[in-house]
Amino acid sequence: MTWETHPVTPDRFEDFAEVINRTRRPNHCWCLSHRLRPVEIEELGGGSRELAMRRLCEREHPPGVVTYRDGEPVGWCSIGPRSENTRLAGSRLIRPVDELPVWSIVCVVVRSGHRRQGVTAPLLEGAVDYAAAHGAPAVEAYPVDPPGRMDVTMSFVGTRSMFAAAGFRVIGTTDAVASGMPRLIMRRDLD
Repeated sequence: MTWETHPVTPDRFEDFAEVINRTRRPNHCWCLSHRLRPVEIEELGGGSRELAMRRLCEREHPPGVVTYRDGEPVGWCSIGPRSENTRLAGSRLIRPVDELPVWSIVCVVVRSGHRRQGVTAPLLEGAVDYAAAHGAPAVEAYPVDPPGRMDVTMSFVGTRSMFAAAGFRVIGTTDAVASGMPRLIMRRDLD
């Protein structure tokens, strides 16, 4: 079994869409909600969330990475400089803990039919490697630890154990609440 992780550049957009929105439903998540304000989505896509995401893929730092198992796209991780995630950067609920210019993970998706098959570990490792290769001093994630089952129908912020297994440590909590629980701030230093 071989694993590869690549940034979602325009030539990999269809692979990203296979993971996150296979049927191309316009109102389905295109992983923009935690990244951009509605007005920015409108400016980029002219009413099309898919087009807005395509345009983000043309930027210096594409909006995330896709992981492939034996050449098949199986996972997505939204990762990039926190400062380029304007909705997150301006959040009053998930505030920076310090001045470090971290990269942030705001969503993790494993493609239907590939869940519970060990995709998350190589996906997160590939995302962290991508951030490190682009000079990120650290990567942060904002998971939740709900009791019982978490609703993962649209996006998934991850759990504490998932990120801990990938070398992240808890450095605080946020004022944001998901599934009735406060989100954690977890960080993995890269130097």
